[in-house]
Amino acid sequence: MNEDKNDKVNLELICSLRKDNPFYDEVILRHKNALLKGEFFYIDPKTGYRVFTSAYLKDRGYCCGNGCRHCPY
Repeated sequence: MNEDKNDKVNLELICSLRKDNPFYDEVILRHKNALLKGEFFYIDPKTGYRVFTSAYLKDRGYCCGNGCRHCPY
C-alpha cells in the first residue's frame, strides 16, 4: 500500500510547465485535486482546455509523442 502512495506522490510532481509560469501553482493544484478524485483530466486555468493527468497517461501505457504536460514517459 505504501508503494501506491509513493507512486501517487511521484505522479503529482510530473509537470512540464515552467515554475515561473503565472498559472503554475493553479495548474499543480488542479492536477493534484484531479488525481485525488481519480479524474482523467482537469481544466487548464488559462485556456479552458482539458489536460490529462499523469495517472491517466501512465495507465494508458505509452507516450503518444504530443508533449503532454504531465507525461510520465
